[in-house]
Amino acid sequence: MSDNVPLEIQEEIMKRLPVKSLIQFRSVCKAWKSLIDSIDFINHYSGQTQYLLARYKNTVDYKLKYGLFPDDHTFPHQRVSLNCHPLVNMLYCPKLIGFSHGLLCFYGDYQEGSDDTPFSATGRAVLWNPPIRKAVAIDVPNVSNELVYETFLGFGVCGETNDPKLVKISYIITRWLDRESIPDSIPWQVEVYTLSTGAWRHPYSSNLPRKSSHFEPYQVVIDGMLYWLATDGTIGVDGGYLSYNLIISFDITSEEFREVNLPHELAHLSINFLSLCKLRESLVVIELDIETRNLVFRVWMMEDIVPKSFTKLFSIDIPDNVSEVYLKGFRKTGEPIIDSEERYPEWTGSLAVYDPYSKSISSLGVDGSDILSFVYSYIETLLLL
Repeated sequence: MSDNVPLEIQEEIMKRLPVKSLIQFRSVCKAWKSLIDSIDFINHYSGQTQYLLARYKNTVDYKLKYGLFPDDHTFPHQRVSLNCHPLVNMLYCPKLIGFSHGLLCFYGDYQEGSDDTPFSATGRAVLWNPPIRKAVAIDVPNVSNELVYETFLGFGVCGETNDPKLVKISYIITRWLDRESIPDSIPWQVEVYTLSTGAWRHPYSSNLPRKSSHFEPYQVVIDGMLYWLATDGTIGVDGGYLSYNLIISFDITSEEFREVNLPHELAHLSINFLSLCKLRESLVVIELDIETRNLVFRVWMMEDIVPKSFTKLFSIDIPDNVSEVYLKGFRKTGEPIIDSEERYPEWTGSLAVYDPYSKSISSLGVDGSDILSFVYSYIETLLLL
């Protein structure tokens, strides 16, 4: 750009460029590097192109692959392949914790040194920004008695500060119903890690989930809130365990937990038939029903009112020649992305977009028939630069 163009105008132009161009521009001159690296620029930058970020298993070498598909008129014919960061590859059986503001969060055990080295007593989380090829590792202290306690993580980026946060929740494993019989037990341990401080601490709020709640491990982040499916219940008069389903939320800014009640139709189903997902900027609950011959997914959207309510948007009827189907996510148009083990002749892979109205299928051309596959709506950011 010409030196005659004010830096403020240059900045506005750069905010509309893709991350790949900005990374290259950092090498052009000191002024541009200083601008792009500034906290203000990073906090206000958001990519102009919306993508679908997919993880899938390559059918040739059976390795996990990552790809970005522009979610526009070119879909699904364009793809950008991504190389997984070495810090993620160092984790043993890495679990995807969640996605927020362009960052993916993985968690797993790790080894220092050779394969003969024992696993560390501390778990490790890795935050990864794929387009800028940057990642950071965070040590996660484990609870000492893993036979009694179960620990899981939540991840999100604070909308006010753009600071990534982890929330670590340790609670007594469900099978220990007589919790009081466990010596020196602590019903709940909740800690929060903020990347800017590099330390674990207690949350700001003392409003913690009830100790009878049991979290499902998969989260959704929407508008500064983490959401999990959970079950809760009590011991009945006959000694049986009476349970129901609900949603537990965590405000990333105030660090407060809240409960969201589900409609009666969903509260008393087996939680194995429910999942959470993001549809555009709304939280939806996916209900799986097995009808006479077909699989049916019913999509319930949470209304942004107080108290929260749910509206059944539509149903997805899967043809009977598809034996096993998973709903992985949605395009920005609202079309569901499915993963099936039985393919149509026109498919070139098991991940595909399904039009519930015309019942047509658009293949992504990749295999996702694996429990580790996922698809997320994705917009580039510069966090971790």
